[in-house]
Amino acid sequence: MDVRRQVPRTDAVLADPAVEAAARRLGRRQVKQAVTAAQQRVREGTLAPTDIIADVLAALPDTATTLRPVLNATGVLLHTNLGRAPLSAAALTALNLAAGTTDVELDVATGERGRRGAGALAALAEAVPAAGAVHVVNNGAAALVLAATALAAGREIVLSRGEMVEIGDGFRIPELLESTGARLREVGTTNRVAREDYAAAIGSQTGFVLKVHPSNFRITGFTSSVPIEALTGLGVPLVADIGSGLLAPHPALPEEPDAATTLAQGADLVTASGDKLLGGPQAGLLLGAAELVTALRRHPLARALRVDKLTLAALEATLRGPATPTAQALAADPAALYRRATAIATALAERGIDVAAVASQATVGGGGAPGTTLDSAAISLPQRYAALLRAGKPPVLGRIEHGRCLLDLRALAPEQDATLRNAVLECML
Repeated sequence: MDVRRQVPRTDAVLADPAVEAAARRLGRRQVKQAVTAAQQRVREGTLAPTDIIADVLAALPDTATTLRPVLNATGVLLHTNLGRAPLSAAALTALNLAAGTTDVELDVATGERGRRGAGALAALAEAVPAAGAVHVVNNGAAALVLAATALAAGREIVLSRGEMVEIGDGFRIPELLESTGARLREVGTTNRVAREDYAAAIGSQTGFVLKVHPSNFRITGFTSSVPIEALTGLGVPLVADIGSGLLAPHPALPEEPDAATTLAQGADLVTASGDKLLGGPQAGLLLGAAELVTALRRHPLARALRVDKLTLAALEATLRGPATPTAQALAADPAALYRRATAIATALAERGIDVAAVASQATVGGGGAPGTTLDSAAISLPQRYAALLRAGKPPVLGRIEHGRCLLDLRALAPEQDATLRNAVLECML
């Protein structure tokens, strides 16, 4: 018999209810490609014609994006490779609402154009009352670039040599600032700087003094730096890049700068990220003196750096809604984490797995609170589990310590414990 007569027709396969549902979810083109590939396997004799529907469905992804959810069991709360802060349920609801047509830039009462993202900006202003005005751009680096462009293009930015940091992926603060047309006036040495160094460098060409929080490293030993309050009164704006987006002091992070305190200490403008300790979407936050923020908001570059409706919706929900997953992880009780680890380890040990509940140390990550550790608890497994778990559905990312794979619970919510346990069990199959 001619094998070609046994190949199910494309239209017949596409008309199958399960395949039709997949096409509605993923798009007809992707589904048709899977059908074509399955038909070829039938021609080659490696697939039975009666199995073609099952083969097509098995080849298709669950969603139309290649991004996959990953369980963050690394003990790094804000893991850059995992997208930093996971969003709250309130933010996810807001994203779904904003995905349609919304009043992002419309005054529905008058039918006229309204202020873009007014709700998110109001929520940010309420969260940091010390700020005279606020603005939001698309990430933390963009916030600093906008400030440099609007306040110092063709002029000088005075900053300490010890704060000329690399922020990740090869990008460096000096190069970022110089790309705006500003010139850098370095003061002090790598490890020590004094107020007098700043004062001596200020002149008619100074755009502003910049204070950068070294958020991803620490220098110890023979060091000195100048606090924000000592840099006021120099006759030029004082801009502070605090990095991690902490808006108010946090008891677990006593050395991490926050926006409210930095403004109270005399900074004229604060820049920060929204997707780190704030626990929201990727965004760049600008908070400070009304005249400075207004100048930045009206600068032509602000249009190129503006955020979309999804970011505005998620940011407002983050600020107004309940505690974010990041806030919950920071506040987690180590004893409760250990009880969770013990329960998971006990269930796995009953299945014959080499496992133990162990005390652990978690970190903030994401360019926040360098050197700070948080007491945590983890599941300890043989090292070979690390690769097996990464290949699972969903992938689980842990860390290797002393030849063991540790699955730290600090960044995982209690309701994810069952998923974590089942992921480990799947590695036995």
